[in-house]
Amino acid sequence: MLLDVLGLLSACSYALDCVEAELVHVSDKHAKRVAYMSVCMAEQLGINGESLQDLAACALLHDNALTQYIQEELHKDVANAPQASQVGIHCTLGEKNVQRLPFHTDVKNVILYHHENANGSGPFGKTWEEIPLFSRIIHLSDLLDRAYGAKGFTEDIFNKACGYLHKNEGTVVDKECVDAFLQAFPLPHFLTLGEDRFEKNLWEKIPRIKQELRFAQIEELASFFAQIVDYKSPFTSTHSIGVAEDAKRLSRYMGFDEETVEKMYLAGALHDIGKVAVGNEILEKPGRLTEDEFAVMKHHAAYTYYILSGVDDFDEIRDWAAFHHERLDGTGYPFGKTAAELNTQERMMACIDIYQALTESRPYKQGMSHEKACEILWDMAKKGWLDETIVKQVEDCFRG
Repeated sequence: MLLDVLGLLSACSYALDCVEAELVHVSDKHAKRVAYMSVCMAEQLGINGESLQDLAACALLHDNALTQYIQEELHKDVANAPQASQVGIHCTLGEKNVQRLPFHTDVKNVILYHHENANGSGPFGKTWEEIPLFSRIIHLSDLLDRAYGAKGFTEDIFNKACGYLHKNEGTVVDKECVDAFLQAFPLPHFLTLGEDRFEKNLWEKIPRIKQELRFAQIEELASFFAQIVDYKSPFTSTHSIGVAEDAKRLSRYMGFDEETVEKMYLAGALHDIGKVAVGNEILEKPGRLTEDEFAVMKHHAAYTYYILSGVDDFDEIRDWAAFHHERLDGTGYPFGKTAAELNTQERMMACIDIYQALTESRPYKQGMSHEKACEILWDMAKKGWLDETIVKQVEDCFRG
């Protein structure tokens, strides 16, 4: 399948930014701003083409394992984490994660060493001569955005950032990258980092080279996205990949071609990516949601639609993913689609999402049996919400 992988990684970076903003309070659009600063610096160093695209991808995903680390190691107790340990572990996990992704060039150790200091005082004790150039570029960009991004990009902040770089040249950051940043960002350009147009400028600079992926690669890519979404809350820790696996199985059972199977798998993995924009106080509320809270929760499907709209030639998969809460009688959300507006794959995804949610175990409940889950699906079909033909296919496909 030919995919705009960088566009998908950008969508993933949006998800990461949402999670980081909630859990560790980083500035809005942190990953994209780090990517933009990195790309502009790289241009000064003569980096272009596929290498520039891979640098952008690494920058977008430099903190890809932060939520994984917070859930697995800290159990959300971010405040009491030893800083060096936090940085080192999330870099190790992040490096392992990106090894599953289809890069054009060799990006080994880029994520692993993106918090190393020039003098070897970072978590792994590597000096700048031992660190990949991409790591050094991302490190400088990340430092500046974390230090100054939330304060706004003004002339005063510009002077402070320049002062910081000169003061820490040779210790925290290396001279080659400092020079590249100062050449790339004179004051007028620096001020644009606080404007929305920097995103447009980012995509104009990076070649969006589509990649032909085998199904095994698509599964790895989908698993990576699902992990980002599901690590946000242990309440749904395996839901996205479960929906993806069910979508693959049902699609094959119903006789669809392999390309459709691949697309459904990817749609299943991405269907809840919009939940990253919903606070955990709602996602993890043990009791019944209030009317206002449920209204916020319902927005997640619209967020999925919005996030995936930035991927080139992805409309079909986006719709299959985003319409999983629509109902045939028009009472679903977020768009109130009716039967005439919902195709077979969108109807399948609605059934699969419900079936997986009912049968999977969560911290607060034991998963239902196949039979009980199908009773509920049939009841929803009789109410005019789900497609009876597909409910029958689900019942037969997942029996035993």
